[in-house]
Amino acid sequence: MGKKTIIHVNQHNIKANRKNGTDIPVLTCKTYNTNEYAHEAILFDKDGNEIGRVVYRKDNPLSCGAHVWLEFNTEHVTVETRVREEAK
Repeated sequence: MGKKTIIHVNQHNIKANRKNGTDIPVLTCKTYNTNEYAHEAILFDKDGNEIGRVVYRKDNPLSCGAHVWLEFNTEHVTVETRVREEAK
C-alpha cells in the first residue's frame, strides 16, 4: 500500500457540539504529515471521480439517529462486508 490517509471520527467533538450547541468539525483526515479537520470528507478515485464521502450532519441526522455516516457512489465502488470470526 502506498500513501495512507486515515479519517478519524472524534466522538468528543460530537458530544461537545450536542452539549454546547456548537458546530466544530468532528472528522480528522490524517496523513503522515498533516491533520485536516472537516465536517465532510469527499473521496475521489485516481481519475478525480467522487466515489464517496464521510458525512457529519449535526442538525440533520439519518432517520436511525446517526450523525456521521459513509456514502458511496455504487457506480464506482463495490462494498464488501465482513464479520470477524469471534463476533459470530
